[in-house]
This record gives sequence, C-alpha cells and structure tokens, in this order.
Amino acid sequence: MDPTTKRPPYDAVLVQSFGGPEGMDEVIPFLENVLRGRNVPRARLEEVAEHYKLFNGISPINSQNRALIKALKSELTRHGIDLPLYFGNRNWHPFLGDTMRQMVSDGVTSALVFVTSAYSSYSGCRQYREDLVRAQTELGPDAPQCDKIRAFYNHPGFIEANVDHVKQALEHIDPAQRDQASMVFTAHSIPVSMANHSDYVAQLKETAALIAEKIGINDWDLVYQSRSGPPHQPWLEPSLDDHLQVLSDRGVKDVVVVPIGFLSDHMEVIFDLDVEAQQLCEGLGLRLVRANTVGTHPAFITALRQLIEERLTETPIRLALGQRGPWPDTCPKDCCSNPSSPRRKPE
Repeated sequence: MDPTTKRPPYDAVLVQSFGGPEGMDEVIPFLENVLRGRNVPRARLEEVAEHYKLFNGISPINSQNRALIKALKSELTRHGIDLPLYFGNRNWHPFLGDTMRQMVSDGVTSALVFVTSAYSSYSGCRQYREDLVRAQTELGPDAPQCDKIRAFYNHPGFIEANVDHVKQALEHIDPAQRDQASMVFTAHSIPVSMANHSDYVAQLKETAALIAEKIGINDWDLVYQSRSGPPHQPWLEPSLDDHLQVLSDRGVKDVVVVPIGFLSDHMEVIFDLDVEAQQLCEGLGLRLVRANTVGTHPAFITALRQLIEERLTETPIRLALGQRGPWPDTCPKDCCSNPSSPRRKPE
C-alpha cells in the first residue's frame, strides 16, 4: 500500500447482495422471502417461478458474487490489503444476519461494505443500509460497525469495464452495419416516486454518456427494464420493449443493449434480455447483441480495490469521471427515501 497508509480503520470487507435460489426446491421459498409483506397474488409468484425453470431453478447471482469475491481477494492481497471478505444476502443464503453473526464470532468490529449496486436509489442503496441496521439491532452491542462504500457509477474502472464489453459486443455486428446500429443502455425501472427522491436517473445518464463518449458514439438511448409494479403506479420509462418497437418502426436492423444498471449477468439480465427481449427482437426483425455486465472484469476489480483503499488512507485519491465528481462516503440522511414503500421484484 501507499506510504501514506495508516492503520486500517476496518478489519473486514462485507459483500452485500440480493441473493437468489440455487435449485428448484429453493425457488418458491426465495420468492416468498422477496415478496413478504406485499399484497402479491400467488399466481404472480408462480409466474416468476416459471422463469427459473428455464435455468433449473438456479440464479447465477450467488456464483457470480463468489467469483467476484475470489477475484477481489486476490486483488487486495496483491496490493498488501489483508482483510477477510464476508458475503451476506438480503433474500437467500448466505443471509446477512447469519454472516454478521459469523463476523462477530470471528472478532470483527468494523467492516467496510460493498453493496452490489453502482447507483443511488432506495432499492439500490438505502434499503441495503436498512438491512445492515436491522441485522446490527438483532445482534445487539456486539454487532460490527458497518460503513458502505460510496456509489461508483462514474468510477474510471467501472466505465472502462463497460466500454471494453461494449466494444466486444460491437464486434458481433457486421462492420458495414455498425454505424447504423442503435446503442441502448438499460437499467432496472423503479417507481417514479422513488426516482424523484434519488439521483438514480442522473447517475445513469452520466454513466451512459461517459461510456458513449469513450466509444465515440453520439446517438444512444437510456431505457428501463424489469418493471414489476401495478399498472396504475408510474414507473420510469420508456421500457425496453416499447423502445425496441420504436427502433423497428424506424427501420433499425441492429441493436446493442448495454445493461449498465447491473453488475453481473444474473436473472434479470439473462431472462429479461437474453430470453424475453431476444424473442421480441426476433419477431420484430431486429438483431439484438447484448454487452456483458462488468462482472469480474479486471478494470472493475481494480476499481473495487481502489474504492476500498481510499477508505483506508489518510489522504485518499477519490477517482471519478464526468462533471458530478465522486459521491460522498456518507449519504445524506434524506437521500433515496421511499415515500410509497414499494419493493423491487425478485432477482
């Protein structure tokens, strides 16, 4: 580490994520956890369960998080950062509460938390912080202090990883047709009331603009996918499906979809994009090429190490691109509130 490094104020890193089933027998219990407290018809739960049958009931999110943790551990070790990594989920094993109990047993008193979301919103930030407080309350005075890593939507490493994957996706389009291809950035839709109390949309727009600028593309769109709320509740639009129809009507033949709102190729990527959107495009006569999410791209793993490192040093270098600068380490008390208390759909 840099000579300016002082004794680390943290003795562990906690990776906090959404969770997902790893077999058909786990699908319904998992969905019941996700939907607990919501007035969701049983038929809707069973409809979502059908999505998992296409993948033998296995959501890839847990295995992808384990791969990320392995890569991050190697990166930290190479840079002299000797901190154990823990993994806890909101909705399925390993549950956050169980993980934090293990942390207490291991003597952890203060942890730096990496939440698997790059942006600020209730479901992508504040709800995870609420989960931490709930777990700490259940554990009592022995619970470790937990500080969340800042939002990193404009970190150079996050942008670089996305740019690399977009370039790889473009290679799948005939060179003679690339200039006519449409670039579409996607993110999870959220209720408008939730979006109005966060910087979610502004951050997504900046991420998309930074990626497009580095690739040299001026014409791009930001759309939303995976809506799950009732029809009467306004959610962020346009939807990906509607936008694909518009592109088809314009005579577009090739579409590159870039899921910047997600860190890994989990269920909302492989089903909503690789199955549903792909089927729609086949019917519309569109060729859809989907860019990979950042996953374990070396530039992204380096970015995570830098985000951790900046919290361990007296004079941190806080990297960020664009006009907005780095997000603060501590979120304002009133940011990312959720007036109507909706919850996101199952991953």
